[in-house]
Amino acid sequence: MTKGIILLAAGGTGGHVFPAEALGHELRARGYSVHLVTDSRAERFAGKFPADEIHVVPSATLASKNPVALLRTGWKLWTGLRVARRLIGRLKPVAVVGFGGYPTVPPLMAATSMGVPSMLHEQNAVMGRANKALAGKVQAIAGGFLPENTGPYAAKTVTTGNPVRPAVLEAAKTPYAPSRGDEPFRLVVFGGSQGAQFFSSAVPTALSLLAEPERKRLVVTQQARPEDADRVNSCFAKLQAPAEVSSFFTDMAERLAATHLVVCRSGASTVSEISVIGRPAILVPYPYALDHDQAANAAALVATGGAEVVAQSDLSPDRLAAMISAAMKDPERLEKMAAAAKQAGRPDATGLLADMVVAIAERKPISVIKGVHA
Repeated sequence: MTKGIILLAAGGTGGHVFPAEALGHELRARGYSVHLVTDSRAERFAGKFPADEIHVVPSATLASKNPVALLRTGWKLWTGLRVARRLIGRLKPVAVVGFGGYPTVPPLMAATSMGVPSMLHEQNAVMGRANKALAGKVQAIAGGFLPENTGPYAAKTVTTGNPVRPAVLEAAKTPYAPSRGDEPFRLVVFGGSQGAQFFSSAVPTALSLLAEPERKRLVVTQQARPEDADRVNSCFAKLQAPAEVSSFFTDMAERLAATHLVVCRSGASTVSEISVIGRPAILVPYPYALDHDQAANAAALVATGGAEVVAQSDLSPDRLAAMISAAMKDPERLEKMAAAAKQAGRPDATGLLADMVVAIAERKPISVIKGVHA
């Protein structure tokens, strides 16, 4: 006998699904039945997602200004709303939680109109468009980096942090070990599927500008797109720098635990993981993010002293070389940055988020929830 059904709604990309997946495991451990509402893109995650059932509800994004396209979108959203209302009426969930992305709009709109306790989780420091459209209707908002003391929804926002993978929690047990003198200096570079292209050119060029004694210390892990991997490998071979280059590393958490410096983008999951593990970073926000959320995420970690941030447009190979060289020469500063990053980490985010969901399901007022998490 379960304590009730909790309906999780998430867009079909990893950034939305992974936090929902972590919460799903925790809620099931607490005795709840978990159902997922998403779109067809999430089918590739279905095998790992801890849901008793996965429901696909029609939805669409308001991306076009074309009147015909807007009419089609409006009709699809209306259809999705009716499907979601029927689904909620049948399942009778004790709470509905949205994780962003346009597929969350119909189920959250249906839930709020039917009086079902509802809340949102926003990964980034800037609220995405779908969550922004729903924020005024839900009882509470959990934030990965959202400030809870400012903004129009401060009264119902709690900064829980972003849930991270078990491998990251395991990696966080490894203390930072500075590289001194002539010891090997491990550098990890990654940028996600969209953001890695820039690093494939910038990083090998920057490393070629380092003094030879510094280059000899380097041990590099670099994520690169498949079409760039051979070129990047060739560059490192010319530099005679030990390097592993791949489009995907299954052991990235362990590599982060062993590294001395990270050069990366500043997506919400990335910033959350490097702060939980506690590693110094040079953050380069992806400049084409729709809401410029990566710049805001970076600012949250820079404010603690755990990272440096530089805009891609300002990051010439010479500047990147100078930043890496300065880091290699100052292990004490990197050690302080690592400690500051770890201080900002939220390894308990999944548990805090689950506490919040359970409180909402039990119809506790937001003042009680904010008091518990203060």
